[in-house]
Amino acid sequence: MLLSSCGSESNERLSLGRYRAKLLVQDGQQLPFVFEVKSPTSISIINGDESITTTEITYFNDSVRIQLPVFEGYFKAALSKSRLEGLFITEGKDRQQQFYAERSEATRFPLTEAPAFDVTGIWEITFTEPDGNTYPAMGVFDQTDAIVKGTIRTNTGDYRFLEGAVVGKTLELSVFDSAHAFLFKASLSAGQMQGVFYSGNHYKETFEGYRNANFELADPEQLTYLKEGYASFEFEFPDESGKMVNLSDERFKEKVVIVQLMGTWCPNCLDESKFLSSFYKTYQEKGLEVVALTFEYVKTVEKANANLERLKTFLDISYPLLLAQYGSTDKVLAQEKLPMLNKVWSYPTTIVLDRNHQVRKIHTGYNGPATGQVYIDFVADFTAFVEQLLDER
Repeated sequence: MLLSSCGSESNERLSLGRYRAKLLVQDGQQLPFVFEVKSPTSISIINGDESITTTEITYFNDSVRIQLPVFEGYFKAALSKSRLEGLFITEGKDRQQQFYAERSEATRFPLTEAPAFDVTGIWEITFTEPDGNTYPAMGVFDQTDAIVKGTIRTNTGDYRFLEGAVVGKTLELSVFDSAHAFLFKASLSAGQMQGVFYSGNHYKETFEGYRNANFELADPEQLTYLKEGYASFEFEFPDESGKMVNLSDERFKEKVVIVQLMGTWCPNCLDESKFLSSFYKTYQEKGLEVVALTFEYVKTVEKANANLERLKTFLDISYPLLLAQYGSTDKVLAQEKLPMLNKVWSYPTTIVLDRNHQVRKIHTGYNGPATGQVYIDFVADFTAFVEQLLDER
């Protein structure tokens, strides 16, 4: 449908303004999201209080290709001035999802009924996977009239900036952040909810929730630890040039070291990488080093390194990104590469080493800016802890 620099270009361009978009998921459901066209070569995707801007927009004949920032996914769609119709494509995962968008000032979810409930507050949620396994989560929501914003936290991270509405007795929430395409739809009763969670058009889970202002998730600093028999954390993986890097290298000598287990495909990792990139620039001269061990699903070293370079450029990362694994993000395989850990629960996982390279903290998952005060408290606590390690001699 498009994309050849040798072809002729059309005069057709995206019209400026707000668009309501839909991705088709399972069970005939539609995942809505909103974006704004700022110029024919700049759009911003809006999720609650988050705005994601891309300027990588290519026109060809009657079509447009919109490459999203950092992640490899892109839209490929037939274009009229006020309507788009095509696919959201993630090549490395061999996934395609039908996509529609049109100029509209309508709300994310149609407000066809007045809300019968207010979901503001903390909810204890249990998700049930297709195999019957369950995992806990915490819903944190703020409702104004019918509109709901908030997030869902788990023991391994948050579902980022959710936005939606209570329509009658139904709660509907969604997020599209270039990688996540999540839809939550639940029926409400007094203090309870029961629903379905859709991830793209390839996966779904059921969930139920109850109001519980006192609910707490597991301590993220108690989930991952060194196994008995191991006294230290070690690694050796290649950088983008193929050079093997490990903790004995001169750059890490007598330095406090933050080791990040992550992937370029992971939105929670992106949130943490934004934080660490800035944090490193602030504390590098005081004796801090950061290194990321990356786990990539793309099938070749070349594609993996290209994704790493894209992330480094986008976030202005000046610490090394080492390729620990490609072709799979399987956490069992990741743990085999890091046998001193009891388990790799999550991307990201952050290991903090003191100047003697002894493990002083392991933090599983990452609760980013969408978690509000939780994120603010984390930044304050993490900063104070690293400053304490830097002062140690």
